[in-house]
Amino acid sequence: MTFSIAGFCRDTGQFGTAISSSSICVASRCPFIAPGRGVVLTQNVTNPALGLLGVQLLQEGLDAEQVLARLIESEQYPEWRQLQVLDGQGRSAMHSGTETLGIHATRQGRDCVAGGNMLADSKVISAMVAAFEAHTGELAERLLAAMDAGLAAGGEMGPVYSAGLKVTDQASWPVVDLRVDWHIAPLSELRMIWENYLPQRDAYVCRAIQPDQSPSYGVPGDQR
Repeated sequence: MTFSIAGFCRDTGQFGTAISSSSICVASRCPFIAPGRGVVLTQNVTNPALGLLGVQLLQEGLDAEQVLARLIESEQYPEWRQLQVLDGQGRSAMHSGTETLGIHATRQGRDCVAGGNMLADSKVISAMVAAFEAHTGELAERLLAAMDAGLAAGGEMGPVYSAGLKVTDQASWPVVDLRVDWHIAPLSELRMIWENYLPQRDAYVCRAIQPDQSPSYGVPGDQR
């Protein structure tokens, strides 16, 4: 019911994920990021606890293969889980249990890993990885390009209704955390939100770390 990608930018040190699903609120329970350490994606019949544990293991310094092995070992129902892990060196590991739904696939790429289930075609995931590797610039843009390519290649077997984009940078919190929880065209809506958020992103970071240097909010009553 989901297709997703995790990516790493060697130039900036950013980590990020993009995801879409026929399920509601997919970004609330599937993507997990350890800033500077890596990403865990847990999907299919989702267990968010695996994402939380995966982040903890990445923060402890385990690599992608080690994290994945520990997640599978800890999970009572690994056959129902689909997992992708990307570590701080851009290495990845993948798991699709025997009960993964419908047409499913996972693929490793250069500084990325992608996976999906209930797909219209197994080539959807290959298209996503190829688009991520071909694009340059902002990590968020590369992730969205990958999602667009996956949708163009068929996406899910049915319509998707939710999507999310999350990116971490130097801060301990995500500098991009955008969600479309229910919409007839969630990826188009997500891109619209991103394009409106991007010009303000750095200002929100500044407000957190240097509020005395932050720009005006541009709202009634703000005299700066």
